[in-house]
Amino acid sequence: MEREQLRALFERVAAGQVSVDDAVVQVGTSSFADLGYAKPDFNRGVRTGVSEVIYGAGKTSEQIAGIASSLVGAGQEHVLVTRVGEEKAAKTLRLIEADKAFEGMESHYHNDARLLTIGGFPRCDGCGFVIVACAGTSDLYCAEEAAITAQMMGSRVYRMYDVGVAGIHRLLAHADKLQRASAVVAVAGMEGALASVIGGLCACPVIACPTSVGYGASLGGISALLAMLNSCSSGTSVVNIDNGFGAGYQAALVDHVRPRSADEENCNDKDTAPSV
Repeated sequence: MEREQLRALFERVAAGQVSVDDAVVQVGTSSFADLGYAKPDFNRGVRTGVSEVIYGAGKTSEQIAGIASSLVGAGQEHVLVTRVGEEKAAKTLRLIEADKAFEGMESHYHNDARLLTIGGFPRCDGCGFVIVACAGTSDLYCAEEAAITAQMMGSRVYRMYDVGVAGIHRLLAHADKLQRASAVVAVAGMEGALASVIGGLCACPVIACPTSVGYGASLGGISALLAMLNSCSSGTSVVNIDNGFGAGYQAALVDHVRPRSADEENCNDKDTAPSV
């Protein structure tokens, strides 16, 4: 059950169309399903604002399709599957096409990002837009994973690709957009300098994502990871090597932080401060 569905249920309760007891049953029975090999979490979207994402590595096509079918059957309108190879994705798509649970839903495999999307992209409902910047074309696999993840979470995404520090003017050409972004994902391998440069150009959080791209001493992305962890640009956080999904997810969360209400603006007042 997603937040919009929960809101609709509460509205029906308020209107007297659904009894409180029936509402409790609907919420309680939609928590998860036991498929034997997995327990899809139906209420994750209500708890966290983001519905369950399927990690495809290590799962069979049958398992991925089964989990996705269970999520869709419980009302999840958009499903993201990460780390899916081309052959596994093709088989999964065939299984999805044969399952009536997915009838009318658009399914697509994004080869560069190794992502499978079911139900298309949701409408954009963030506060602004997310920038995904990558140092070089070799980093596209990770940058696209971040970009599509953010889009699947309802963020508008502006892509800045091949803007590494070897030609810094390519990045500076986008300085105006960097200033207006809700969050920036900086994807880079080699020495990982892009994140620090971007951190000094914008006023929003920067999520640095090191990639395993580089020659021998890059140590499969460890050099970029350590450089990003030691960045002197304040406001820069770092995800794991090649974790474009985690970077895009974090950026979308930042993009969905809402302005404070009038009551929240008074949270420093001792009489109104919430207890912890």
